[in-house]
Amino acid sequence: MPDDPHYLSGLDLSGRRVVMVGGGTVAQRRLPRLVGAGALVEVISPETTPSVSGMVDSGEIVWHRREYADGDLEGAWYALACTDDAEVNAAVCAEGERARVFCVRADSGTDGSAVTPASGRHGGLLVGVLSGGEPLRSAAVRDSILDGLRAGVVEDGRVPKVDELPGVALVGGGPGDPELITVRGRRLLARADVVVVDRLAPRELLDELAPEVEIVDAAKIPYGRAASQEVINATIIEHAKAGKFVVRLKGGDPYLFGRGFEEFLACVEAGVPVTMVPGITSAFAVPAVADVPVTHRGVAHEVVVVSGHVAPGHEKSLVDWPALGRLRGTIVLMMGVERLEEFAAALLDGGRPGDTPVAIIEDGTMRTERVLRSTLDSVAAEAKAAAVRPPAVIVIGPVAGLAG
Repeated sequence: MPDDPHYLSGLDLSGRRVVMVGGGTVAQRRLPRLVGAGALVEVISPETTPSVSGMVDSGEIVWHRREYADGDLEGAWYALACTDDAEVNAAVCAEGERARVFCVRADSGTDGSAVTPASGRHGGLLVGVLSGGEPLRSAAVRDSILDGLRAGVVEDGRVPKVDELPGVALVGGGPGDPELITVRGRRLLARADVVVVDRLAPRELLDELAPEVEIVDAAKIPYGRAASQEVINATIIEHAKAGKFVVRLKGGDPYLFGRGFEEFLACVEAGVPVTMVPGITSAFAVPAVADVPVTHRGVAHEVVVVSGHVAPGHEKSLVDWPALGRLRGTIVLMMGVERLEEFAAALLDGGRPGDTPVAIIEDGTMRTERVLRSTLDSVAAEAKAAAVRPPAVIVIGPVAGLAG
């Protein structure tokens, strides 16, 4: 007798009636995947959690606000007994047995006619694990498999079409910590033939790549050596047209001061397929990790993200600095360390109070992270004295003065 005697099968529930008895936290966990599978879900329960009610309000499911009654499974293809009353759950499963409707019993999995596997998705795969009534073990194995697939340690078996040009993926790597890249970004990185990488992209991820993967350094060191954007575009396109799958790995989010859309347009103009994978932007993630919320109820109702690439008053500047000086909310200044004195002066001249709190987060999310807290009228001198260097995110506004 096998450890788990169940027959693992995939059910096509799209457009088919599924009955969920119970509207509590167990139902809240199970409903999203059922809805995602296209099932016509009806919940029978006197009460529901706010999240389940939200699904009702959005029209994703139907709620019958009452107790379960015999006959509720008529016309159902699948049922789940998820109440906190063992007798009700047993009655639901008994009706399912009579009506030949497979039924999951959440409080006692082995007493139902079906069990829900620990499941997860990766690149078109749906992974499900059963372990004979040990749900924690199932979840642990599922997580290990998914982690392996995402890291490329476990082969996903995907075979590209013969006539398919692999193309380019513009991947946002997040603020620096390799754990903060998106699941999709990590999956595509594991499939890359060529990786064109920025200096601020998560460097540790490169060590996980196979030896045959070509790594092209497109480092752009602020105010120093830089590869021109035209050269980067040409490099990406050249490798893609040679039949390689190219991942353009960038720090933060490619479309927030990352020139990602320039690279997207270059690929489109060259006829190269391109996919955009957003990243966790450093503008918000770096302050968050340093316990600086860019918004807070009753403190800030606005956030403006500003590039410090050119100085106030420069002919190429597109920023209305006097208007920023009149704002009361949060300003997140990117690439602003080199000209911090000029930016602070422009905000003070625009009317921003000198005692406005400022937080500078250097090397955010990294082992070398450093945080400097100051005020607008003193921050330039204090940053210079502390030898603050880029990359750093500068948060200006009352939120920078909040303390946990």
